[in-house]
Amino acid sequence: MKACIMCGGKGTRLHPLTFERPKPSIPVLNKPILTHLIEHLSKEGFTEIVVTLGYMGHMIEEQLGDGRMFGVHINYVYEHKKLGTAGSVKNAEHLLGNEPFIVLSGDHVLNLNLREMFRFHETTGDSMITIGLLSIDDPREFGIADMDVNNKVHRFLEKPDSGEIFSNLASTGIYVCDPEIFNYIPEDTQYDFAKDVFPKLMSSGKDISGFLVYGEWTDVGNPAAYRAAQRWMLASLTGTSIMGRFNTKNARISGPLKIDNNVTIGSNSSLVGPIVIGENTEIGDNVLISPYTVIGSNCVIENNARIFSSYIFNNVKIGQNTNASGAVIDNDVSVGQNTSLENGTVLGAKVTIGDNATIHSNVKIWPEIDVSDSENVTTSLINPEYHES
Repeated sequence: MKACIMCGGKGTRLHPLTFERPKPSIPVLNKPILTHLIEHLSKEGFTEIVVTLGYMGHMIEEQLGDGRMFGVHINYVYEHKKLGTAGSVKNAEHLLGNEPFIVLSGDHVLNLNLREMFRFHETTGDSMITIGLLSIDDPREFGIADMDVNNKVHRFLEKPDSGEIFSNLASTGIYVCDPEIFNYIPEDTQYDFAKDVFPKLMSSGKDISGFLVYGEWTDVGNPAAYRAAQRWMLASLTGTSIMGRFNTKNARISGPLKIDNNVTIGSNSSLVGPIVIGENTEIGDNVLISPYTVIGSNCVIENNARIFSSYIFNNVKIGQNTNASGAVIDNDVSVGQNTSLENGTVLGAKVTIGDNATIHSNVKIWPEIDVSDSENVTTSLINPEYHES
């Protein structure tokens, strides 16, 4: 079975995390989002994978290689201008061939039964495209579909306003397509499935099928969705896994945990899982780490720090008696002593936070910004050397 994964976007809503990496390379449980997706596709039997690349695509190609480490074969095709979702897939037509294939986005974090959806599409035979639909509480950021008992979609509306929400069946952006779909997508043109292809098919009297998926799914489009994805992935951890050397004195540790090689935990520290900790990380004395926390590799968490449901990347230092609550902290960040990072804080790479500072909730700090001692940061800080577009 074949899959096409779209990875061309810049991920501007995830700034400042996407200045140093493309969105599919942002880590979840210390591993790129796209790696999780490839592993899931491999388990589901999708062994021929095409990845469409744009922004920082070389980084994705370097991370995945030819796919053999995941038991799949990966081909790459680059976009040299914005082509939209459908245009991106059209650009890979020569690699997808003349058989059905599944389409996903590289920022999808999921545990859905994709094989079941693929087989449904093959056995129904009436529609050239099947949309994966999931019932969610607030579908306003997605396309919504009205589907009958025979799985035929009669209406589709992208990002409905209040009063237009005729269904809470949201499109996951996962599609199973027959190769005939390429006849409805122009070449070398920005063209989207939801905005362009679906209306064209409906106006032409062509059937569109829906398939009700179940399980966990999110597209990591913003920091809140990213935190949610980390949280449910952590919730799926079972048991405790310790890889290699692990040093601790009289710390109180309860799982589930995943701990990589050469991790040290100091005296009287308390860790309550689910927690993931990368290699060569040092945690000091009297440190409290709550459930739903991820700490990367080569980090230092100093004495008396408190880390609550935060996501810390690599080479990060957290000073003594500092509190991080629901924060996301990129690579090579240094946070001083007695500092407070409130819920929703996002710190870009190479940020330095001084002692006794307070970073208010939902504040974003762009890379390479220095925050002075005792500073009270209430609004996001933008580094003009980094651009939004």
